Amino acid sequence: MKKVVLLVAICIALTSVPVFAQEEETENSSGSDYYYVNAPIQKVYPYRKGYVVTYRKGAIGSATTYLPLEWFDEEVGGIPKGEVILLGPGARWPYLAVYYKDGEFSHVRLYVRKERSHETWGHVPAGVDINDKFENVETIKLEF
Repeated sequence: MKKVVLLVAICIALTSVPVFAQEEETENSSGSDYYYVNAPIQKVYPYRKGYVVTYRKGAIGSATTYLPLEWFDEEVGGIPKGEVILLGPGARWPYLAVYYKDGEFSHVRLYVRKERSHETWGHVPAGVDINDKFENVETIKLEF
């Protein structure tokens, strides 16, 4: 009998802990003005002016975005708008993370495989000129 009472008391104590642990709901309960959107990468093409990134949208579609090289350079504007993060070998698939602050584009992180032989790495053929795609790029609007 004592074991049953003890077991019931423990169960009641464990189920009531979440009630006391709840915080007051606020407009942004994480305390941050930032949010992000991830998109799996199909191909990343390094180009002399930046990165051409083709990503998946929906179940069967894809879209392309252009990330200027200046976004990844700390010396151009102080805090970079872009960061390349190299993923080691393993099962993690490369992806693009676009961060927004108060609904406006803030920065981007490009998670790519370190191995250039990975199927997500591509190349822009010699003689192809897409310089205009990198001019006046101020934001990223991902398509879904």
